[in-house]
Amino acid sequence: MSTRVVLAMSGGVDSSAAAHLLQQQGYEVIGLFMRSGVAAEEACALPIDNPLPVLNSKSHKQGCCSASDAADARRVADKLDIPFHALNFQDAFGRIKDYFADEYLAGRTPNPCVMCNIWLKFGKLWDFASSVGAEKIATGHYARLVPDETTGTISLRRGTDRKKDQTYVLFGINPDLLDKIIFPVCDFEKSDLREMARQAGINTHDKKDSQEICFIPDQDYVGFIQRYRGDFDTSGELVDTAGNVVGQHAGFQNFTIGQRKGLGVTFGEPRFVVEINPDTKQVVLGTREDLGRHELEADQMNVLVPNLPDRFRCQAMIRYQHTPADCDVELLGDDRFRVQFDNPQYGVAPGQACVLYDDDRVLGGGWIC
Repeated sequence: MSTRVVLAMSGGVDSSAAAHLLQQQGYEVIGLFMRSGVAAEEACALPIDNPLPVLNSKSHKQGCCSASDAADARRVADKLDIPFHALNFQDAFGRIKDYFADEYLAGRTPNPCVMCNIWLKFGKLWDFASSVGAEKIATGHYARLVPDETTGTISLRRGTDRKKDQTYVLFGINPDLLDKIIFPVCDFEKSDLREMARQAGINTHDKKDSQEICFIPDQDYVGFIQRYRGDFDTSGELVDTAGNVVGQHAGFQNFTIGQRKGLGVTFGEPRFVVEINPDTKQVVLGTREDLGRHELEADQMNVLVPNLPDRFRCQAMIRYQHTPADCDVELLGDDRFRVQFDNPQYGVAPGQACVLYDDDRVLGGGWIC
């Protein structure tokens, strides 16, 4: 009997190509669309397994969990003749929205896509797979899973297409799930996947990639927080690194570490946001030199390899598509670690993930404090 695998289908070309590849490899594929974020114009909930309307995707915001994406996913499943389920996780997704709003109001820079992978996409995906007797789960992420001959475990490694590599947003996966996951598109370039989907007659072959947070399709983060958390006053002072007031701002949630544009004041040379203090409501501006950091601490560490030593050399990424930087790492206990960079890194933002690599292997990661 073929191995049953539940594939997370987002309605995009990556998961669509993944469905085709899994079929070609002889798996029994079940598609699952995870309805979690809802655009304002698509506020109706998706009942389990109810037929989806055929939508004109050009008239809807493109995300990863809208009604139009669900319709695209179902059409792909119909084309490939695989079972398809659409489950509504809108209530559970409230946790992601809470996290997003709370982090911004704490002066931090959240990463909801990482949290969605940890809390929903892999946790809920495996729960559903277990309920239907599946042995594996799969997604369209650009990452590789490689058996480690020394330890006998599975290691998470960067995808072949480095420009599309998504291991940064996958560092929080439960390590116990690694031997149950398949990443079918891991060895392909994006252009190859689009051509593969086109030849297979899959209608998503030319669909644009999602660039949005699915529950904020208009990218108005401040407006979302205002609507979600209600009235609040986070306005305050813009100050330089010496504490001198150089201007006023309407709310510190409008800023993130490393920001250069939209500061509301001008100088004779570039200035950057180097610190956000929610207690005083001050936003500190400085030069690029002021922005550089040789060290950071992170917490809530998730370790993906066995027997990680207390001190080791590796490379660290401090944001998505950041070039991994050489560093020394010290484990501090209580799921905390300290990173000391060989060269200063710019834009180290509390709330973002710090992910540790040994070449292309993901060692683990945590959240910058």
